[in-house]
Amino acid sequence: MPDILRRAHGTWAGDLASGSGTASTESGALRDVKMTAGARFESASGSNPEELIAAAHASCFSMALANNLSKQGHVPQEIRTQATLTLHRGEGGYKITKIHLDTEGVVPGIDQVEVSAAAEKTKQTCPISVLLLPGLEEATVSARLQS
Repeated sequence: MPDILRRAHGTWAGDLASGSGTASTESGALRDVKMTAGARFESASGSNPEELIAAAHASCFSMALANNLSKQGHVPQEIRTQATLTLHRGEGGYKITKIHLDTEGVVPGIDQVEVSAAAEKTKQTCPISVLLLPGLEEATVSARLQS
């Protein structure tokens, strides 16, 4: 099977503090999403690269966990994951140091122990995790079944 290529585009104009830019995906799912330093390092409106990485990880993890559970005979009705990424400012500058995945699912016929084990396995194997884990200081996951 040939490699799958995905493309996104980023722009920036001006210096870091007062400039701005955009991010877009080839599919059009994101189109000219505004990026600013204020959104990255403070709480201004707009998006930032770290938020997009967290979104990618949350969606990748949900898909991969659903796949792993389905292979075990437990097809989820729904998996929802929130990824919380830590951008740490150290002496050498900024670094993404941690990511925590908080996932909840409606999965018939499975118990909490099984879903937690599947989540731990998925944390190690989803494609975005495989990319991020070598550079992180910590990656954690908490998984719960929805009542």
